[in-house]
Amino acid sequence: MEKNNVELARFNMIEQQIRPWNVPDDRALEQMAAIPREQFVPEQFRGLAFSDTELPIGEGQKMLAPRIEAHILQALNIESDDRILEVGTGSGYLTACLAGLGARVISVEIHKNLSNQAAERLASLGIKNAECRTADALAGPINGGPFDIIAVSGSVPNSDQAEQFKVQLSDGGRLFIVIGEAPVMQMQLITRTGSSFETETIMQTELTPLEGVTYCKPFSL
Repeated sequence: MEKNNVELARFNMIEQQIRPWNVPDDRALEQMAAIPREQFVPEQFRGLAFSDTELPIGEGQKMLAPRIEAHILQALNIESDDRILEVGTGSGYLTACLAGLGARVISVEIHKNLSNQAAERLASLGIKNAECRTADALAGPINGGPFDIIAVSGSVPNSDQAEQFKVQLSDGGRLFIVIGEAPVMQMQLITRTGSSFETETIMQTELTPLEGVTYCKPFSL
């Protein structure tokens, strides 16, 4: 796409797709507008970079639709000193947005190829506060915690399987996760206060399951 067309598509993504979909958070929207989404999309799909749909990125994985990414950023209310864990790096676009809002991001991706590609994209944009790791986030706690923010970019079938992420939250930390099975899934924001957890249901949606989640069991630190 020509530069003018790209900028118009980016503007329309923010103002016509995302903002009317109950995302008025200017900080989240400004961050999404600042990151060149088209650079995180496989070349054959760049014409769809700003469309309201998931896009294939390889390894059987998909890039989240822009409105889902916007809801994640808005719900988490990220502060500039927050330590962030992202589960499922994918293309790296959401990683870049998280890095622009918080202090440090550790992003975990089970597929090495996707992790490496995302790291290269982040480096090309001069983003230095995001670290991409190849690992299975379901296998155990991620080094570097506890975290103020945890963003899980795939769904889990039930609330028990969110426990392994909840225990990695700091006091006051927030977890974004989608729980349920198609066609009924719920976006949830879980906030930790001491040893207690408060759950807020944001809305219903559908999201690709986190790879391997049906085989995981809750663990404690």
